[in-house]
Amino acid sequence: MSNKPLASDTAMVLAAGLGKRMRPLTAAQPKPLVRVAGKSLIDHALDKLGAAGIATAVVNTHYMADALEGHLKVRRAPPRVVLSDERDMLLETGGGMVRAAHLLPDPFFCLNSDNIWLDGPVDVFAELSAGWDPERMDALLLTVPHTRAWNYRGEGDFHLDPEGRVSRRRAGRVAPFIYTGIQLVSKRLLRDAPPGAFSTNVLWSRAIEEGRLYGISHQGLWFEVGEPGAIKPTEQWLSRA
Repeated sequence: MSNKPLASDTAMVLAAGLGKRMRPLTAAQPKPLVRVAGKSLIDHALDKLGAAGIATAVVNTHYMADALEGHLKVRRAPPRVVLSDERDMLLETGGGMVRAAHLLPDPFFCLNSDNIWLDGPVDVFAELSAGWDPERMDALLLTVPHTRAWNYRGEGDFHLDPEGRVSRRRAGRVAPFIYTGIQLVSKRLLRDAPPGAFSTNVLWSRAIEEGRLYGISHQGLWFEVGEPGAIKPTEQWLSRA
């Protein structure tokens, strides 16, 4: 791994979703405030950003926005938090990035607020920065093989060719790599985006067609914490780490 500096000092943290899979825990609180191992999910993510040296986190809000914003306003640890308000309309992942684009440099990190992971030899933001090539890439996805993905029961998301170019899992097949919810994004990916709410998958599909969506394999561990039943096993594993 090279000593290349971080590709960006800013990350967008996607925190606006309804958290339906985490019900009933999200009936009275937004999913980013669900606690795992004594800490809210969003604080797990923000603490990782701060430890990596990322200065600013742009956090979007929609569902129970007042509760999430209140939590973030009393937080004093790095990074500095800037809010992107989506109270008027839930914009999904792609629309959320477009709404916040004026707050983001080029490139920027982007991660889901419900991510829990353990770093490998270097932190994930250094991993992504070492692999980043803006001349070839519109986005660089952090993926993880099934053997390092805990609580995950799906069939995978992507294949990576020898140069790291991404292709999607075929229907009825298993793909070797799972998307962790963490990526490094060029603002070129956001060009000519559709209006309103849409998934980042729309932008990824175009980048795949153009040969500009890449991925790397995470060298640490990643935990799927999408449902209440995943919390206890994740806590048990973290207690041993």
